[in-house]
Amino acid sequence: MATRGEDQDLVAQVANSLGKGKLTDTQKQVRVVPCFGWHPWFSHQIIQDDLASSDLSSTDSKRTHYKKVLTPSPDDEDFISALPDPKPLSQFISETRERLLAYPSALVGEIGLDRSFRLPNPWTQEEIKNRDKSLTPGSREGRSLSPYRVHMDHQKAVLRAQLHLAGELHRAVSIHSVQAHGVVFDVLKELWSGYERKRPSRRERTRRRSAELAHAGSDIEEDGKNHPPEPTGQPPLPFPPRICMHSYSGPPDPIKQFLKRENPSDVYFSFSSVINFSGPSAQKVIDTIKALPDDRVLIESDLHTAGPVMDDMLEEVARNICKLRGWPLHDGVQRFADNWKRFAHG
Repeated sequence: MATRGEDQDLVAQVANSLGKGKLTDTQKQVRVVPCFGWHPWFSHQIIQDDLASSDLSSTDSKRTHYKKVLTPSPDDEDFISALPDPKPLSQFISETRERLLAYPSALVGEIGLDRSFRLPNPWTQEEIKNRDKSLTPGSREGRSLSPYRVHMDHQKAVLRAQLHLAGELHRAVSIHSVQAHGVVFDVLKELWSGYERKRPSRRERTRRRSAELAHAGSDIEEDGKNHPPEPTGQPPLPFPPRICMHSYSGPPDPIKQFLKRENPSDVYFSFSSVINFSGPSAQKVIDTIKALPDDRVLIESDLHTAGPVMDDMLEEVARNICKLRGWPLHDGVQRFADNWKRFAHG
């Protein structure tokens, strides 16, 4: 899952190298689902097109952009000069569209809003000297934090553009939300306006069920195998069909608005041990997990590395949620698998 500029090609490389493994007698096919998106922690590095000049590397253009999107507006010229040259939003969306088209199973993420994040201070010479060069550049890596945050209006503009793209290509999204669940919902509600679902009548439900059964029967060919349906050619939408509120840390009450029947997007909630089952908010998350419908619960590691530690974290959160909801472990893991397939692939 990509979060910033340095990640985009790396995610594609991983998908190319691990997503096309060959089946052998002793090894199962290796597969990954790539995700392309721009995280709110790095949203200041994106410039809205109505503010972009022809030369984004110019000192004046760069300064104007960062003084507008950061709050408080920075007067520290050294701080501004250490920031990367901003990338036009339209260019990023165009590049991401091409990546999503190249990977039909790819999702949009990680995107979202964050009220608490502060930009790190520029690198010191000592920090550069001692930096772990095995890490992908671009993250904080332990640097002290500045007083500067990304203006919420700018974060919303970057989020909205990516949600539009996900709707255009009918891809699911992973949304990061810290102290911003209400604002995220307001953005989604704005995009959903005019597309709300209407509850079908009993006659319509019966007719639809009959049609689904007939269609299912027609999919079974003479060879006895089920064949995947043909692409439907659905028109683009201004919102994604499915949404995951990842490592959701909010209280139970706000989930009701995300799960309203009329919302045209299906909203899921994922949980991780590293974020949700530690600290003073653990009880709040427990109450939230207990309040969710069975078919909207997902699990994740929320780690930046793969391997045994990630596997252990996934097992831990799976066991915790199964225990909280009273699910036998095997049944619960099957639910997580079914929910994931429905979220990721529809």
